[in-house]
Amino acid sequence: MKYIGSGGILKNYKSIMLLLGGILAGSILGLVFGKEVEVLKPLGDIFLNLLFTAIIPLVFFTISASIATLEKTEKLGKLFLIVIGVFLFTVLVSAILMVVGVLIFPIHQDIIISKIPLEIVAESSTGSQITQLLTAGDFYELLSRKNMLALILFSFLVGFASLQSGEKGNDFSRFLRSGNEVMKQLLHIIMQTAPVGLGAYFAYQVGIFGPQLFGAYAKPLGLYYAVCAFYFIAFFSLYAYMAGGKLGFKVFWKNNITPSLTAIGTCSSIATIPANLEGAEKMNIPAHIRNVVIPLGAPLHKDGSSMSSIIKIAVIFAMFGKDFTDPITILTALGITVVVSVVEGGIPNGGYIGEILAITVYGFPMEQALPAAMIIGTLVDPMATLLNANGDLISAMLVARIAEGKKWLSEKVLV
Repeated sequence: MKYIGSGGILKNYKSIMLLLGGILAGSILGLVFGKEVEVLKPLGDIFLNLLFTAIIPLVFFTISASIATLEKTEKLGKLFLIVIGVFLFTVLVSAILMVVGVLIFPIHQDIIISKIPLEIVAESSTGSQITQLLTAGDFYELLSRKNMLALILFSFLVGFASLQSGEKGNDFSRFLRSGNEVMKQLLHIIMQTAPVGLGAYFAYQVGIFGPQLFGAYAKPLGLYYAVCAFYFIAFFSLYAYMAGGKLGFKVFWKNNITPSLTAIGTCSSIATIPANLEGAEKMNIPAHIRNVVIPLGAPLHKDGSSMSSIIKIAVIFAMFGKDFTDPITILTALGITVVVSVVEGGIPNGGYIGEILAITVYGFPMEQALPAAMIIGTLVDPMATLLNANGDLISAMLVARIAEGKKWLSEKVLV
């Protein structure tokens, strides 16, 4: 084992300490000055805007380059099946755990329905919604994070086409690999401003929205955060052990700090992609796995959102005095969570498709149920994003274990 002195420790954790310092300073400013810290919001917005504009080309080059450099096309199909299986497994486990929590600590209190502006949702057929979800009408529309699934699908097709082109596509494949490296460096440059950007964003969140954590929503929020904290510590530790034994446990908790802080600070799974990719690289997760699982997981795989979907449904049932413990109700809720994990956006407070879907399926009045679901969704967003983003990292470890064998990590021990 290589000895690391105090200087080495400071060097390794310098970025983490700066990030923590910025977040702590921002939180203190928010608590002390309250709404006055709104003047700092532009600093956070500038950081997030830089991050979001860089995410689009990063996702394209990361996925396309990863697919284009695969050795065999058969490996691609096998990898996809493993990824889908792991995603579904962790989403359902997290949702079932939240159902158990709601059954043990039922929500009976009356919820005050706040009057807040509702999003205007255009009515369209199921086929039309699927088309809009998976594709874009014009190429330029792929450059919006609102069409992230369409961009990911297009990136896969570009990578696969490059792979199928053989020697004739070598130059384009090199372009994709080069673009991937350039975008990683760009993200590294942007992340240098993270302590200031996230500090300002935290100051605004704490100063403006902090007081809303108390009041009528205290019990469901407390239950959600408690169950999620248990899932985060206990189940992610179990998954890491399943993926790589004791070494997997140590490697995961050593390298998930920056992704965790980024997820909490930005409330965006997509914004956490760069930190997750860096963490996965430090964990020695193979490039062809991490470059597929993590960008794909950001919009498609959400353990935290599946758990928030359950708590929202339980709150709505409590509002209208309905029984949430009926087996059919619970099974329906689990089905909804899987859909929500796929269609909900990976951006801060992105979209309320999941809430609308649940309310429609159960037949509750939209004008009364949706505001409560939106408030709960907003207040649980930091913890949900933490589980969403870290869930992608732990899923990459599980996929590596299944695809590469039990020695995938032990053969590449970090010193």
